[in-house]
Amino acid sequence: MTAPREHTLHLLRRATDDPRGRVLFRNATVVTADPALGTLTEADLLVEGSTIAAVGRALPAGDAVVVDATGLIAAPGFVDTHRHAWEAQLRRIMPDVDDLGSYVTETLMGYAPAYRPEDIHTGTKLAALTALDSGITTMLDFSHNSRTAAHSDAAVQALRDTGIRGVHAAMAPHFGTWDQQWPADLARLCAQHTDDLLTFRLACLATDEVAGPDLAFGPRLARQAQELGIGVSVDAVFGRSSSRAILEWARQDLLGPHVTLIHATGLTAEAWRAIGDTGTTIALAPTSDAQIGLETAVPAVDEALAASVRPGLSIDVEVALSSDMFTQMRALLAIQRMRAVEGAYGTDRTPSRIGVADVLDFATLQGARTNGLERTTGSLAPGKQADLLLITAEAINTMPLNDPIGTIVLGADARNVDTVLVGGRVRKWAGELLDVDLAALRDEVTASRDHVLAAARVASAH
Repeated sequence: MTAPREHTLHLLRRATDDPRGRVLFRNATVVTADPALGTLTEADLLVEGSTIAAVGRALPAGDAVVVDATGLIAAPGFVDTHRHAWEAQLRRIMPDVDDLGSYVTETLMGYAPAYRPEDIHTGTKLAALTALDSGITTMLDFSHNSRTAAHSDAAVQALRDTGIRGVHAAMAPHFGTWDQQWPADLARLCAQHTDDLLTFRLACLATDEVAGPDLAFGPRLARQAQELGIGVSVDAVFGRSSSRAILEWARQDLLGPHVTLIHATGLTAEAWRAIGDTGTTIALAPTSDAQIGLETAVPAVDEALAASVRPGLSIDVEVALSSDMFTQMRALLAIQRMRAVEGAYGTDRTPSRIGVADVLDFATLQGARTNGLERTTGSLAPGKQADLLLITAEAINTMPLNDPIGTIVLGADARNVDTVLVGGRVRKWAGELLDVDLAALRDEVTASRDHVLAAARVASAH
């Protein structure tokens, strides 16, 4: 049943609400991000229920709802490997922060203790909806303000409410009072909330320098995660102290693909060898490292690749940074190529540059692997979940379509994300998020922000 795109939404939603429903996206340029499938022009993509059934040319439609995707690029949804989503109502509140200490003092010591469960829900919901709007279909929420079980439940519920593929990585607060329920409460969260779109990880820090030993990764937390069968995301992996910790974790056999190290700037060569030897995953935060100035301030993409690790990418903190994956890809591409040319300048060496296909791989397939979801999402391969984007290639900033991957990485932005599906269900259509009352959301976010700022001022006065 074919209909013009502007009249297809009701048919599409009816089909995607049916676990046996079929949707055929016809005549797209399909960037699969799968090395075996590559990029196909004038191709079709068939979705059955929540999964991708086929990718190819002239696929039979049968009883599928047919969506004319002429002039559109079909691509995997982006995967964010690390974002502190609860902070979203404090966006750009400290845009020129220039060191980790200032961020920790103002945000984690100042604002975080003022958050009620409803504020956690509001911030996480805003972050997840913004992610979906810009084409991020999977977001790891490094939720490090879990003061009570109710705070954790609020963060989890926000992920569910938005329909994003969420990874809730739970950690206790750095500072202030809390219920001491973490990490034991992770067992309850996993048992009560895990479903097709929601998974869990244990979140912690690399060392005891910022918030003490209870939040630092080691045998106790590794054992807790192992007992729950979940992965571990380790933040604030910086410099020589973290390098020493990594070597100790390797000696204790705590590293592996189930562990993600976030940032990984300023690490020693020995630490990188241990990471590569154990298959440990890396989440880079390109704009965070460079803009805030974390350790060396240089995203560790060259170091990761030299250790045979292809990293995922992440947004980190919206209090000072942009919210979308397009910015992360472009920043990393520019920084790496600048370093490569600068390092070879004046010599006879050939610069070792990454390209647009690399950063798209980091933002999709490698991000999924970093989040432990490589069998679920990250590429448009048959059998995977239908987490996908349609990006317009005929807008003023993307026309004409010459190189699809180059267009995604260097030309497109959130306004060009026409359609978003997560697990086969439509979350954005014709450039608009579905089922979102922007006026009501704006009022909710503003009221939450005002409460947090006022409560933080009162607390600081005492």
